[in-house]
Amino acid sequence: MKFISTRGGEKVTGAKAIVQGLASDGGLFVPETFPQVSLEELSAMESMSYPERAAFILGKYLADDLGADYLNEICEKAYSTFTGNDPAPLVKIDDGFFILELFHGPTCAFKDMALTVLPYLLKRSQEVLGIEEDVLILAATSGDTGKAALEGFKNVKGTKVAVFYPDEGVAKMQRLQMATQSGDNVFVAAVKGNFDDCQRAVKNLFASKEFNEKLKEKGARLSSANSINFGRLAPQIAYYFSTYLDLITSRQITQGTPIDFVVPTGNFGDILAGWYAKQMGLPVRKLVCASNKNRVLADFFETGKYDVQRDFYRTMSPSMDILVSSNLERLLFEISGRNAKLTASRMKDLAQNGAYSITTEEKKLLDEQFYGGYASEDDMVEGMYDVFEEYGYAMDTHTGVALWVRAQYKETLDEKDRTPIVVLSTASPYKFPQDVLYSLTGNDVKDSFKGIKRLYLLTAMKPPKSLMDLRYRVPRFKTVVNNNLDEMAAVVLDLAEGKIVPEPPQPKK
Repeated sequence: MKFISTRGGEKVTGAKAIVQGLASDGGLFVPETFPQVSLEELSAMESMSYPERAAFILGKYLADDLGADYLNEICEKAYSTFTGNDPAPLVKIDDGFFILELFHGPTCAFKDMALTVLPYLLKRSQEVLGIEEDVLILAATSGDTGKAALEGFKNVKGTKVAVFYPDEGVAKMQRLQMATQSGDNVFVAAVKGNFDDCQRAVKNLFASKEFNEKLKEKGARLSSANSINFGRLAPQIAYYFSTYLDLITSRQITQGTPIDFVVPTGNFGDILAGWYAKQMGLPVRKLVCASNKNRVLADFFETGKYDVQRDFYRTMSPSMDILVSSNLERLLFEISGRNAKLTASRMKDLAQNGAYSITTEEKKLLDEQFYGGYASEDDMVEGMYDVFEEYGYAMDTHTGVALWVRAQYKETLDEKDRTPIVVLSTASPYKFPQDVLYSLTGNDVKDSFKGIKRLYLLTAMKPPKSLMDLRYRVPRFKTVVNNNLDEMAAVVLDLAEGKIVPEPPQPKK
């Protein structure tokens, strides 16, 4: 299968799309056509394990380049690092109400579903293309992608990883996860600004010929671990299929029954993976886009205008504190009839004027497939408290946003509507223990680890060992840079040159 740029003028193989990450014209790679999953294939997938299902879906896009047997092998390896028997367990909360838990991986967030697989995809793609220089993974993160990328790529031969996150824009546990990262090929820095500043700078570095030439002199080339890289997005498609299959095998639905998904999202990658699944034949009725107080996506789905000229809020769901949703470009390309020129023009309008609008016809297409809503901070707290009181189920704050928007969406449906609704849970409650504890009890604690202890006493849900181990680890990365392209470029070039921040001695356990 070939992949094309949303801004036109480029067609590459799957291996090239993964290694390159971003198209040379600044666009995002999308499949030339959407492969289909037949009813017979869907039936055959029912008896498969999650790694087998994931490999099958990945194969639809990448088997020609990377090999079906290789995809099966790497999915088994990647998902063996998850806790429990199922990497993506589906929990029934009530009749027609399910939560898909995507936080059982090494870093306790849904990004692990893809970023445990991506290093293997990248390694094989390098081999296929005959690339000998190092690949330098450059990523901006709103909290979870950074740690998952650092963990997934640490000590992977032939790669280096540089991650930028917004100073004061991530939760304490997310910051600790990144600041204490081990590995002889990684680097982390905080940026004075918000996530959009980080993301904009990273995209500019990808587009800079001068920067890329300097990297080449040091024996490295850029690639991405953000969901702008199709190799990051593709593994996420699999859990939509797996969820549907789990509903069938547990006799909650029969094959062909449509279902809805509610997805908390800021950068639009997670929900776009669900839309891709729908294009492949999965019976998805509606994809519900859940935004927090930074409601730029909710407003877009309501009005057809994407406008970032607004106040930016730091919330209790920091991974969604985003105004520029990169992956929306892929959806715009599709609803415009794959008009690359128009897509490029809209992205230019966004960069220069902070806004763009879609047509009435395009808005109608979106209305048929999406619903957009948002939750204020108080809404989120109320929703989390109500579900815990009624069902005893505790969730993280991002899932709390989705929970509230689910209730909004339910109000638009006929009261006799029985279509199953699946809410995607994107992180462990223990990644945000203080905010979760406050939401469930009204108690406010200053220390994250005291929050974990009290949350455990309240819920009896065992805290992940990977988070508990952070308490006594000595931070390794303390660099803070200005929101300045030259400063950010300089620290990345240092990494490419082999300047590695030494790991500090850790206290004995």
